[in-house]
Amino acid sequence: MVKVVYEVVEHDGGWAYKFNNVFSETFRTHEAARAAAERAAAEQRVPGRTETIQFEDGQGNWREETASGSDRPVTEVVDKKTQ
Repeated sequence: MVKVVYEVVEHDGGWAYKFNNVFSETFRTHEAARAAAERAAAEQRVPGRTETIQFEDGQGNWREETASGSDRPVTEVVDKKTQ
């Protein structure tokens, strides 16, 4: 299972959360950034619809598969300020 970790950090004169070195917008307070990270983490866990998807693989072949809407990642918010 995939794990998504959002990290709350100081950024650009305020606070943000980041995932894979991509930053959210900047928030004025640490509390606001943490709350936004918690919301983003919760949204990642919400199941969606099972759908058939089509994609091109690395060899240029088109593939079709079923993507389960219940296959959601485990999420975590890491906040070194509160640790």
